[in-house]
Amino acid sequence: MAEPTTQAKRAPDGSAYGRPAQHPDNELALVGPGTPCGELLRRYWQPIAASANVTDRPQKVRLLSEDLILFRDKKGRPGLLYPRCMHRGTTLFYGKVSEEGIACCYHGWLFDVEGRCLRQPCEPEGGRNLEVARQPWYPVEERYGLVFTYMGPPEKKPILPRYDILEELGPDEEVRGYVGAFGATGDNSLPIAPYSWLHMNDNVMDPFHVQVLHSTFSTVQFVPQFALMPKVDFFPTDEGVCYSAKRKLDDGREYDRISSWLMPNIMSVPNPIDINQVRSNMISWSLPIDDAHFTMATAARVPKSAPNIFGGIRLNGKLWGEMTEQEHQATPGDYEAQAGQGPISLHSEEHLASSDRGIIMQRRMLKAQARVVAEGGDPVGVAFDLAKAVVKIRSGNFYSAPQHA
Repeated sequence: MAEPTTQAKRAPDGSAYGRPAQHPDNELALVGPGTPCGELLRRYWQPIAASANVTDRPQKVRLLSEDLILFRDKKGRPGLLYPRCMHRGTTLFYGKVSEEGIACCYHGWLFDVEGRCLRQPCEPEGGRNLEVARQPWYPVEERYGLVFTYMGPPEKKPILPRYDILEELGPDEEVRGYVGAFGATGDNSLPIAPYSWLHMNDNVMDPFHVQVLHSTFSTVQFVPQFALMPKVDFFPTDEGVCYSAKRKLDDGREYDRISSWLMPNIMSVPNPIDINQVRSNMISWSLPIDDAHFTMATAARVPKSAPNIFGGIRLNGKLWGEMTEQEHQATPGDYEAQAGQGPISLHSEEHLASSDRGIIMQRRMLKAQARVVAEGGDPVGVAFDLAKAVVKIRSGNFYSAPQHA
């Protein structure tokens, strides 16, 4: 059995009376500036919005416990700035965007997408020392239908990675990006989940919940084959952890479902509906908005003619957001199980077992790499050489030939 975390002391008869107060593992749970995991996450590019949703109307965004303003100038360049104008502190949310950048509504100070002050209308000559005025900003780049930002030390900025499963598109293919936690993309969506990013991050390396939660507890939520208990192997990779979940099918074939987790918050899960689709076509990020809220960003390779791929699944004919509380209780899924852990899980009272080996491997890697960052090193999975910035994804649905006696 795997090593458990620190456990609560229990009365001999199992009574809940007198249990000591329990606590999260703050080394992993906290994501603000200066925290171990917060600094680790800041050393990687993080998606912050779908490119299609970034316009010349400023929008509030929050990531890693920092509030920011995101906009696209009228030349098409995205910008991500600290929200309080450096002049008198009002928010740039009410700013006006032009070809040059964003102007503060209060006194018109104009900043470009990298925070340079271009104009101070109320000052002599439009501002005599503009070069010394710079609004705090973060670099952004666009790829895979998403806007990414790097929020770490400028001198440590890596190359924005490419992922092999999203490259070399055919003439009828495209990559679509989406940001949102659960549900459909319309009125039924849940753009932000009210709990820690770790709940979803742990979920990725938990193949056994697929057999219970999604297949046998209430109803088949994906495909009937997932009801078969898998034989699972967890193994480390250069960038993270993978699992292989093998199932013997009735037709004699062996079905091997491989899922990947990449440092520090990236996952690639094979298609759970069309399990004949071999290679995974999707990558997702579990994005910490702050310690107790998260959202997801996803990039998926699809045919150009494909309908909306982020429309959510239906249970008993209803989208997630259309279900009543009683229906959620009767047919729980990932959201219900994860939200049930609370805003931040009390890790000290967990009792991790052998089936949690993948989660243990993840957490150990996160802590080890947080120490590397704290000591001034570079964590795994970041590249500063363009030739090394393509990441191979192993995930997929794989089958062996039928075995005959």
